[in-house]
Amino acid sequence: MIRTPGWARAAACALCAGCFLFRPAAAQTPRKQQQAVRVSGAAPQVDGRLDDAAWAAAPVLSDFVQKEPVQGAEPSVRTEIRFVYDDNALYVGARMYAGAGGPIRAPLTRRDNGGQAERLLLSLDTYLDRRTAYTFGVTAAGVRLDYYNATDEEYNRDASFNPVWSAQTRVDSLGWTAEMRIPFSQLRFNDLPEQTWGFNLNRFVPAREEDIYWVPIPRGVEAWSSRFGELSGIRGVRPSRRAELVPYVAAEGTRRGEVDEDDPFARSRSGTVRAGADARIGLGSSLTLEATLNPDFGQVEADPAEVNLSAFETFFSERRPFFTEGSRYLSADGPSYFYSRRIGAAPRARVNAEYVDNPRNSTILGAAKLTGRTQRGLSLGALAAVTDAADARFVAADGDIQTVRVAPRTAWGVVRAAQEFGANASTAGVNLTAVQRGTEEGGLDAAWLPRTAVTGGADWLLRFRGGDYELGGFVGGSALRGDTAAIRRVQTAPAHFFQRPDRDYAVLDATRDGLAGYTAGLSLERRNARHWVWGVSTTAISPGFDVNETGRMQVADYTTADGELTYRETQPSGVHRGYEIEVEMENGWDYQGLRRHGVLALGGGITWANYWQTSATVVTQLRRQDASATRGGPRVGFDRGWAAEFNASGRQTSLVRWGTGMEVRGDAQGGRGWGVEVSAAANPGPNWQISIEPYYDHGRDPRQYVGTLGGGPAATGGVRYLFSAIDRSTLAAPVRLSYTVTPDLSVEVYAEPFAASGQYSGFGQVPRARAFGLDPLDETEIRSCGGGGDGCAPGSHVFIAGGENETIARDFNVRSLRSNAVLRWEWKPGSTLFLVWQQDRSSSLPYGDAVGPRALGDLFEVPGNNFLALKMTYWLPVQ
Repeated sequence: MIRTPGWARAAACALCAGCFLFRPAAAQTPRKQQQAVRVSGAAPQVDGRLDDAAWAAAPVLSDFVQKEPVQGAEPSVRTEIRFVYDDNALYVGARMYAGAGGPIRAPLTRRDNGGQAERLLLSLDTYLDRRTAYTFGVTAAGVRLDYYNATDEEYNRDASFNPVWSAQTRVDSLGWTAEMRIPFSQLRFNDLPEQTWGFNLNRFVPAREEDIYWVPIPRGVEAWSSRFGELSGIRGVRPSRRAELVPYVAAEGTRRGEVDEDDPFARSRSGTVRAGADARIGLGSSLTLEATLNPDFGQVEADPAEVNLSAFETFFSERRPFFTEGSRYLSADGPSYFYSRRIGAAPRARVNAEYVDNPRNSTILGAAKLTGRTQRGLSLGALAAVTDAADARFVAADGDIQTVRVAPRTAWGVVRAAQEFGANASTAGVNLTAVQRGTEEGGLDAAWLPRTAVTGGADWLLRFRGGDYELGGFVGGSALRGDTAAIRRVQTAPAHFFQRPDRDYAVLDATRDGLAGYTAGLSLERRNARHWVWGVSTTAISPGFDVNETGRMQVADYTTADGELTYRETQPSGVHRGYEIEVEMENGWDYQGLRRHGVLALGGGITWANYWQTSATVVTQLRRQDASATRGGPRVGFDRGWAAEFNASGRQTSLVRWGTGMEVRGDAQGGRGWGVEVSAAANPGPNWQISIEPYYDHGRDPRQYVGTLGGGPAATGGVRYLFSAIDRSTLAAPVRLSYTVTPDLSVEVYAEPFAASGQYSGFGQVPRARAFGLDPLDETEIRSCGGGGDGCAPGSHVFIAGGENETIARDFNVRSLRSNAVLRWEWKPGSTLFLVWQQDRSSSLPYGDAVGPRALGDLFEVPGNNFLALKMTYWLPVQ
């Protein structure tokens, strides 16, 4: 009898549910309307005073409605909004009256950080597509807020949208006022004689926990632009070509705290000076072309410290503006086809020598991207970049300094197109990524890197009943070509491990010069309902599928079937403001049908009447076979496990905010652990913000990979796959302090003291494939060195195999302090000055003793590297 795979059953259920549920939605109420008036004389001066004659002719909008604390109630404070425009910009005049709840909250913060300030937000659906929106906001202190909603969800916000616009505010005896000037050159809209835009307004009064909207989205409803009212009356305005040039100059220097005098490449000081330019040109009413020459792709905040004991790569978030801005146009549903930090990353090829001068990154010679959305709902994104070849220098065995190519000149390309259709704004899209490397035949780079990599796919999201239900799916494929050594490296990488001795399909082939695979997925969700919402999904990733040349993934050879069911209450009572209870199940198998992942979770959360929040979750992990734990060896079994966590937090609009979380965990193989984290944030003054988030984790993992030795049993191919228990501890305390001088000038300091330790004990070896237990090693097979002596280093272990000894050092105690201070000054609209100081202190010792608070204090005695950078940009609008 043929057994139907789990993913196929899940897909069939999703399709049947879709056929049963999708019925026509009920008609909606008429949309609210507002008019903008053309300025007949002088345009308003944006000073926050509302004393210009232009405002007198504009109709007043004031019919706001509460969403919080009482949905549908009249606001306790009055808000008046007016719209006027001229040939160049839309102007917004706003009067926010104060109530009896105390003074207006107006702390100064950085741009895009509303903090605990009272604020007003205007969202514009300029294409009237009922899906996307630009948002412009201002706090009572004059801090500008702007972001982009790429989907019909209020809180799915893209903060990389940073247009050049202006706003000013004034606080007076009646409350506060605001004036905004939004240039049409910063917006994309259809080329029509008269514009009709969707729009909404939101005022938040933190002192009262009052959230009021012109068009409120009911609690429990996942929608935003589709519910907007309409702004009309804007006539005779043409989309701008939006030509902008932003040249920059930058200088940086590094001073190292310690230098190995025997290393010929070590330098205590180094520095560079660079110059370049970015250009942005509007193509018609919909598309924007951005290009960069000799780009500066540095990031101003260091990645967090970590100790990675897994087989998998760690992925960090992108912070470089060129890649974050407009990234929504390049993102596809399904696999992560594009991970922008691949471009300009440090070369992967490594030279086997004692002293090596490896490049810190690949030089990006130039990059360009095209993004936009047409008036017919077609979103387009394309990116191209070229990185230069990179060489490493090393000291050869004869003492000579030699050079070897570790990264070839490489061309990168990404293309994405998505079409919106139907009354409910469903979408369908296609995407393609490609890498072409100029590797040298027989060279080190050719042995490490595929010569070409192409990935692509299609995806869709069908929305029904006004967006209450969504049926999504995707299909995709990948193809790599290159030197046999490079393709072998891909086959043996953690995502595949084709060399596993217990594999009887998709096995290692050292003669291959290519690798290809596919992926597919399907999901069905009920997103909007009074109480019950749910979702089911399934995916399949073939053994040969690989996107890691341009994107990111951890495992192939994987199928999943997941589901979740949530009951939620969004209507407040005398005790709570809302709560939800969720049950979730995740399942994953390989293509042979063996379980690789299984989780059953039950959780819930509640927001109390005082706006405190608490939540708790209990998780059960099912027995499974891990195909990556032996790093290319046979599968090993992991027994059942469990975990429980509890979280609590206070009122987030308070000037002093707090949160805490606790976790305990264990498993049937003797694993145990616990962790606790605390967060605290405060506004000690109108210009100050401070936060600290310490956390500590301690546990014993009974199955940590150590390494391999020869002389193993025939059942494991004659290899001894060694594991041990590990006692781990981690302590960190990230701290952030900021001082805002004006809305355009701020200083921010960030520091992350970090300490981690690991001590190995109780060694054993895998007896056979799929075994849940280990064969323990006795004193005739292993000897611990402890504090050292007898010819072995502290923290190491001597394994005795076939009469020969091999020493493996694994115990560790790692400490680091990464800190940076950043001064940001927008000295004129669109032009910014950055002054950055970074420091990195770190040490590593071969001891596994648990870390404590003293370990963080000792970090200040560790030598560190200092980095100082200055960058200035100048925004030049080109008419």
